[in-house]
Amino acid sequence: MIGTGKLAFAGGIVLCSAVMAVAQPRDFTVVAFGGNTQDGMRAAYFTPFAAAKGIRVLEESWDGGIGVIQSRVQAGTPNWDLVEVEAEELALGCFDGLYEKIDWSKIGNKDDFLPQAVSPCGVGTFVWSTALAYDGDALAEGPKSWADFWDVQKFPGQRALRRGPKYTLEFALMADGVPAAEVYEVLATPEGVDRAFAKLDELKPNLVWWEAGAQPLQLLATGEVAMTSVYSGRVAGVNRYEGRNLKIVWEGSIPAVDSWVILKGSPHVDLAHEFIAFASQPERLAQLPEYVAYGPPTKAGTALVREDLRADLPTTPENMEGTLPLDVDFWVDNLEELNQRFNAWIGQ
Repeated sequence: MIGTGKLAFAGGIVLCSAVMAVAQPRDFTVVAFGGNTQDGMRAAYFTPFAAAKGIRVLEESWDGGIGVIQSRVQAGTPNWDLVEVEAEELALGCFDGLYEKIDWSKIGNKDDFLPQAVSPCGVGTFVWSTALAYDGDALAEGPKSWADFWDVQKFPGQRALRRGPKYTLEFALMADGVPAAEVYEVLATPEGVDRAFAKLDELKPNLVWWEAGAQPLQLLATGEVAMTSVYSGRVAGVNRYEGRNLKIVWEGSIPAVDSWVILKGSPHVDLAHEFIAFASQPERLAQLPEYVAYGPPTKAGTALVREDLRADLPTTPENMEGTLPLDVDFWVDNLEELNQRFNAWIGQ
C-alpha cells in the first residue's frame, strides 16, 4: 500500500454556480493508499460517485501514519475529507478525536458488515490478510499450518517472516499448538509472551526477515526461502499476471480491515457519508477484487464477486475458517513494549 503522492480527479462534471461555490469551498477529497487498490477504487467508487452527484472528486494517495492525520487535523480545517486507514490508525485516531463520528443510519445496517468493519469512527472498505505462502511448483505437498512452517525436518529450507512482533508472535503461538481463538488470551500474559519467543528461538537459525510487501514474493521467486508470511492480495496478483503458482494457507491467517474515516473538521461530512454508503453497496464492493484480491467487508459483497476470483479472497467463507482476526486493541496497548523486546531478541 505505497502511495504515489499524485493528485487526480474522478469524474468530469463540475458544479460551477456561485451558490455551490459558497456551499462547497473546495472539492471533496478522498485519500487512499495508491497502487492497484486505488486504481480499483477509482473505477468502482470515485468516478461513478462523481458522475452520480455531478461533482468533482479530488483523490490523493498517502503512505499511512497517524502523525500525518494528527498534523492535518490540528492545523485547522483539513484539506482531506475521507481517508482510507489501517486498523491501528482507526483505533488511535478515534481515541484521540481526530475523526468525525459515523452516522450509521446513513450508511446501512451494521449487521450486514463483518464485526471488524464496524466502528464508531470508521466503516470497513476491504479485508486483507497476512498468511502463509509457498511455491506450489517447488513443493508439491506444501505446508498446511504454522506448525508445518516451523517443521524444518519435514520441510527443509529457510523461512521468512515480517520483521516485527505483530503477526510473528501470533504465528509462533499457533505453531506451538495454541488454537487461533485463544491466541490473544495467551499473548496477554507474560507467560504467553515468553512462550512465543521460546518458539521463535527454535526457528531463529532458519529465519529471514522482510519489511516491504514485495520482498516475500521475491524470496520465493529466487528460492531463497521455502515458505513465507505474505500479504495475501499480492499472491493473487503475481499468479494472475506473472503465471506463478504460489499457494496460500488460509488456516491461521490474520485478516485485518482497512476503513474509511472522515477527518474532524471536514466541510464535507454529509457528502462523505453519502460516498461511504455508495461505496458500500454490494455491487460496488464486488468490483474491487477485479483489481486486487482483497475481500469485501460484507457477505453480500463477497457473494457478488466473480466466481473465478472468490478463491483468492480472505472473505470467502471457506478461507475464513480457522483464521485469527487481528486484535487491534491488543497491539495499540502493547506494541511499544513488545517492539522493544523483539528488537532485543533479534539482536541477540
